[in-house]
Amino acid sequence: MNMDHFLEEVAVKHNNTVNRIVYYISWVIMIFSALLAVMYLQVTLRSFNIVTVVMTLIFASVAVYIFFFHDRLLTEYEYTFTNGALDFAEVYNNKKRKSLGSLNVKTVDAFGKVSSGSFQRYLKMPDVKRMNWFLNRDAELYYFFFSKDNNKKMIIFEPSEEMVSMVKQYIPRGVYQEN
Repeated sequence: MNMDHFLEEVAVKHNNTVNRIVYYISWVIMIFSALLAVMYLQVTLRSFNIVTVVMTLIFASVAVYIFFFHDRLLTEYEYTFTNGALDFAEVYNNKKRKSLGSLNVKTVDAFGKVSSGSFQRYLKMPDVKRMNWFLNRDAELYYFFFSKDNNKKMIIFEPSEEMVSMVKQYIPRGVYQEN
């Protein structure tokens, strides 16, 4: 009987207080801007004035922009490992989920800690596209280096030790970079 290897993790910002405060302030600004836009619109409908039209558009734009993008202030990264395939997703405020991609760890060229010397070697290569899918700079970060469609790419993320040990079981021999 063959056992599946499955692990799902969510990388959450350790100190999220500032982001939460900014998130709630964005709600206040959004509501205030929407109210001001409605007030300026009423003035514009009574007597047309270019200044009130511009002010209506400015406040309405601010309210709409904040409405669509304020959830990004509370971002998390989700890593799902299933039998050698690692899926990455960005989650906004536990509401919206954006898939970032999938990676078969058997096809990577290098895997290791960001604190290792090998990370700097791969990072300094020309034309490497770097994807930062982590939230805590002080966490133990790891990287994948791989080529796809003749493009060199590097994913930096913050897995647990359990996920690292699962990844090590599936990567080819010699791919794990210890130093």
